[in-house]
Amino acid sequence: MDFSLTDEQRSIRETARAFIEKEVIPLESEALQRERRGEKALTREELRALQAKARDFGFWGLGTPAAHGGADLPAITQSLVWTEVGRTFVPFEFGGETDNILFKADARQQEQYLTPSIEGERSSCFAVTEPNAGSDLTAIRMRARRDGEDWILNGEKTFITRGVESDFSIVIAVTDAELGYRGGFTAFLVDRAMGYETTPIETMGPSEPAAMAFDDVRVPHANVLGEVGDGFRLAMEWIGRGRYVIPSQAIGAAERLLGMAVEYATQRETFGKPIGEHQMIQAMIADSEVELESARYLVLLAAWTVEQGRDPRHESSMAKLSGATMANRVVDRVMQIHGGMGYTRELPIERWYREARLWRIFEGTDEIQRRAIARGLLSGRRRIGGHLA
Repeated sequence: MDFSLTDEQRSIRETARAFIEKEVIPLESEALQRERRGEKALTREELRALQAKARDFGFWGLGTPAAHGGADLPAITQSLVWTEVGRTFVPFEFGGETDNILFKADARQQEQYLTPSIEGERSSCFAVTEPNAGSDLTAIRMRARRDGEDWILNGEKTFITRGVESDFSIVIAVTDAELGYRGGFTAFLVDRAMGYETTPIETMGPSEPAAMAFDDVRVPHANVLGEVGDGFRLAMEWIGRGRYVIPSQAIGAAERLLGMAVEYATQRETFGKPIGEHQMIQAMIADSEVELESARYLVLLAAWTVEQGRDPRHESSMAKLSGATMANRVVDRVMQIHGGMGYTRELPIERWYREARLWRIFEGTDEIQRRAIARGLLSGRRRIGGHLA
């Protein structure tokens, strides 16, 4: 078994790392100050300027098909790049990307929604979660009623990432309750100008998701994404990609944090010697390294499964669960190693601490990942060690 990266993968990773270190990490101090004033860490204009610089490096549309001007990188290479992005808490992402299910759009929809989103001229959000439908997406209740050549949407969505600032939403609604989620959910492209309302939700972290209210919002039938009744499948396809992207970023954050802990442990002295010579500090550093490397290979396994054209759900659930929980344990240990200084706002550890906690909740909670993994084994759909078969 060969676990080494190809020369191309290594080159792309190192170029991404150089860009992040040169262009993004130096923005961290200002980003922290802005967030503490209640401002955005990066304005939309600043983000687009950074993305334009990255485009000159060749980073544009990591997963976007070449036919749409993207790099169309393989999943493993994308994972490596997202790991580098995760090394900073500045909310940066490479441009040329959009919601993966937007590629299901027809020609007119591509012109109005897909292409402008890829170019950064428009921004989207994915609206599926509701007050009583979080982990259980089959429980959504937002209704869409056909009215001639339009659909009338009524209901609520909540905790929608980018919901406040997006220009349009991909909304999953019930179009036929009798068919249930397998054929009764439909995806709609809904412009903000069509009339939905958004309210920001304050959280303990830097993210500011939105509550969204739809009161007789009229959407043309031409704005159905995919086919009527295909909404649940599209929703699961959208969520599935995040289950190896999120832990990829968590690995990058854990790498940076563990590096801070190692550096601090060699400099800080107690009882006349560096704290790194104390066994309890060594144990925290060692445990973090073991868990970090374990999560890394589960994430790469999930990405490899995607590249092989296999069903990646089992591996992706393991990667999401492992990466998210690992990063939370690592940031907690790093704070402990730094002692009181780690708890202050003088260092960015507390900032990562708050953000990392979200990774165990959104796009599939820890409990949902465990449920998916266990059901795969108990049903016989998956064999223990099946990826080696």
